Amino acid sequence: MTDRLTWLGHATVVVQLGGTAVITDPVLRERVAHLRRRAPAPSAPHGVDAVLVSHLHRDHLDLPSLARIDKTVPVVVPRGGARALRRLRRDVRELSAGETLELAGARIGAVPAVHDGKRSPLSRAAEALGYVIESGRRVYFAGDTEQFDGMAELTGLDAALVPIWGWGPRLGPGHMDPEEAAAAVAVMRPRVAVPIHFGTYAPIGAAGRHLRRVGDPAQDFAARVAQAAPDVDVRVLGLGESVDLENE
Repeated sequence: MTDRLTWLGHATVVVQLGGTAVITDPVLRERVAHLRRRAPAPSAPHGVDAVLVSHLHRDHLDLPSLARIDKTVPVVVPRGGARALRRLRRDVRELSAGETLELAGARIGAVPAVHDGKRSPLSRAAEALGYVIESGRRVYFAGDTEQFDGMAELTGLDAALVPIWGWGPRLGPGHMDPEEAAAAVAVMRPRVAVPIHFGTYAPIGAAGRHLRRVGDPAQDFAARVAQAAPDVDVRVLGLGESVDLENE
């Protein structure tokens, strides 16, 4: 299996490393709550060995999307998140920041994320995480986060999947815009940076206004990384496109 990253939209990426395939925050539907996808939804990928969920927000943990993935595939969630998946009757593994586990030959390490991880405003508190996936190469999936001090410790990364926006015209706390995301990349210095969490979903009826106000965050991010960390190769992927790490 080629070491490959395939962006399916928003924070959903299939990470293939060393013969292991994991999918991050699978959201595979045309509509999620008040958000509508701006391009056709992808099919559920086959042959994945694990699902990694960064936090419980509905644009990251979408239960109908998760139900489309083979029920034997284990799901990794932040500590306290298993209760949100109870009715799916799946193999759920909980992690806290700093903990690791081995799945299908890959090492999954949980790292902090600065983000409100609760399912809804009235839900019980829950962590938000990022993950470092390691099987020969090392790939960091940030989930949703602001820049944090521990990013300086994320060294030796072959690739980083970096959130650069959201789904609306404005960002709240716990997110990075292109400038902040580029600053984070300059700290981590991965070999390859792939922008995620932009341009996939918009509020129903507001897609045109969303685009006019947001512009092109991916190109903004790429330009800022070129200034702040010119040794990092930014790969802006279209929906469904891949980058092969062997070629980078």
